[in-house]
Amino acid sequence: MTMDRSHTNSPETTSVILLAAGHGTRMRPLTNNTPKPLLKIGEHALIEHHLYRLAEQGFKHIVINTAYLGTQIHRALGDGQRYGLEIQYSDESDTGALETAGGIKKSLKLLRSESFISINADIYTDFDFASLVNLETQNLGYLVLVENPEHNPMGDFGLDKKGSFADDLSSTEKRMTYSGIANYQKELFRQLPEGKLALGPILKTLIQQKRLSALLFKGSWTDVGTPGRLAQLNKAL
Repeated sequence: MTMDRSHTNSPETTSVILLAAGHGTRMRPLTNNTPKPLLKIGEHALIEHHLYRLAEQGFKHIVINTAYLGTQIHRALGDGQRYGLEIQYSDESDTGALETAGGIKKSLKLLRSESFISINADIYTDFDFASLVNLETQNLGYLVLVENPEHNPMGDFGLDKKGSFADDLSSTEKRMTYSGIANYQKELFRQLPEGKLALGPILKTLIQQKRLSALLFKGSWTDVGTPGRLAQLNKAL
């Protein structure tokens, strides 16, 4: 029996995890001594733009997973009080970065809501995170998809004519890119093993099982993955 998970949360009661444990190897040399989430976009660090937006939208509880140069992130952001937030940290420095699925799995005990929002710390967007709070779903989550950027022309996932995930090439009408933003149910991660674990293969399996939903976003979004994209974004702003 599938549970109808809807209209049970608000931003104030929904936990958010910001994924900030990566090495930022494509961003070198800028990340030789600075973790990528602390690189500046305008006056603020990349991750701070998320914190300010989340606070404006009514969120209160944030978990940040860290590994590479994680102590710098802890020192820079503190307990979140100056953003009007409560920040807790899931530290992966002892093991090294656990990748996305492994990092979320380790952080489950800190996340206070059964349905939570996951955001890659190295994107820049004007997405309305609060719009993810009370989506009606019988599935294990929603993935937010965007139009394919120049650096990912083939996209990540196929969609059918109805805008749902297509699990085979014959029904694929369009391909789009995963934005790094999602709403997940804890149930998805409870069954996973501890340790280093990539999320991509897990998502593809769940799509084949029709246990994930797609949400299309047409607004501003940038994957700030290279020094060139960082400089371009700063110039545009």
